Amino acid sequence: MADNGDDDQEYRIKEGDYIVLKRGEIFKAVQIVQRKKIIFEKQWFFLDGAVGHLYGTTFEIASGGILQPQKPQNTESPSDSKEAGTDNRNIVDDGKSQKLTRDDIETLKEQGLKGQEIIEQLIENSSTFRDKTGYAQDKYIKKKKKKYENTVAVLKPSCRILAMMYHGREPGKICHLRYDTLAQMLTLANIHAGSKILVFETCAGLVLGAIMERMGGYGSVVQMYPGGGPVRAGVESFGFPAHFLDTLHEFPICHVSALLAGTLDAAAKDPTADEKQLNVAAEEEPNQPETEEQNMETNAGDDGSQDQEAQEKEKRKEAKAQEKQVKLEEKRKRLAAAAALLEGRNADGLVIASRFHPCPVLLGLIKFLSPSRPFVVYSQYKEPLIECYTKLREEGGTVNLRLTDTWMRHYQVLPNRTHPVLLMSGGGGYLLSGITVATDGPKPAALQQTQEPAPKKLKLNDTEG
Repeated sequence: MADNGDDDQEYRIKEGDYIVLKRGEIFKAVQIVQRKKIIFEKQWFFLDGAVGHLYGTTFEIASGGILQPQKPQNTESPSDSKEAGTDNRNIVDDGKSQKLTRDDIETLKEQGLKGQEIIEQLIENSSTFRDKTGYAQDKYIKKKKKKYENTVAVLKPSCRILAMMYHGREPGKICHLRYDTLAQMLTLANIHAGSKILVFETCAGLVLGAIMERMGGYGSVVQMYPGGGPVRAGVESFGFPAHFLDTLHEFPICHVSALLAGTLDAAAKDPTADEKQLNVAAEEEPNQPETEEQNMETNAGDDGSQDQEAQEKEKRKEAKAQEKQVKLEEKRKRLAAAAALLEGRNADGLVIASRFHPCPVLLGLIKFLSPSRPFVVYSQYKEPLIECYTKLREEGGTVNLRLTDTWMRHYQVLPNRTHPVLLMSGGGGYLLSGITVATDGPKPAALQQTQEPAPKKLKLNDTEG
């Protein structure tokens, strides 16, 4: 039994873990911090009670915001023991069928009644519940459970769950990338452990995290980023262990042209960092005369305290300067490491999903791929991908170019009432995929002429001998 307990520690909730809260079809990613109040779906609670339990456990929110594991309930619903009508044609929705008022329901909550008990009271005091069909009764109970049951499930973050969370809550942050489209991207790019993948995305780190999850901490990922630094909010929500992050490298997209031309100096200082240091120095210099005038006006008894303050300020300045120097050196090392990976031009895959026009990015980054390697580009609109398709056909070096549209529809699967869900996503974006090939130029004519007669001479000599 002890061995089993040690084995399932990986699947138990621990303090500091990143988790996903779920209620119905609503998700929220949070980190477990002791005595930190979490607000989810208009309710607040603490996650301390979830520590030590298995992922996937459903908790009830007790008084004081304490989470308690939900007790197993009877599988049969309250409608199973009630009589049902044959149809709903005589039911009139006039708002008078429920005898309990809102104040009565609040009183029941104050008395300590939980969601299931409140639902039973609503059924008892409904004058039309018995006249509804069995299907309508199930629908009524499902609606009331969603409103009155104070339960929340704690899930382990995964690519599918986080993609559904972002698409449901903030689709604009991930360029309206749907989770089925993300799954196709991982398949078309042939993401697997031990590969070297180039990624350019502006989807809050969701695509980058999905690639790292598929690779399992083996191989290398080079994130090409625009602006001052990479955005990895989605990667943090995955809660990867430390060795996963060791495989992650970063390279600014603005230095790609210099790297291709061979003029990139990775050991040189970052110009943006030098500008920041100059700005800080310029802000600190005007403050020096002011401090000198204040020192002249102070009394002689305060000279000792002023000297101590000046020394402390100098120490703080030196510490900040050293910290900046360390950060700058780390940034240089990361840039040099990423440049070393890219210089070989032997990457195994390329994934692009951004709000920028993909054509110049694709034409620049595809040069870092080895021959016979896949690439995939996502865009919310098809027009930019059509332009990419045309450019690639003109320049050559790629085969099996495909521009596809993803379409998905959910189905309700229940006895005697299976049908497509009425509400569905209008579109999942567009994908351009293909495979790179080597483009060797034709051999010079002079070289072919010198090489062709040689075997003929040797053949004649053999016959003569």
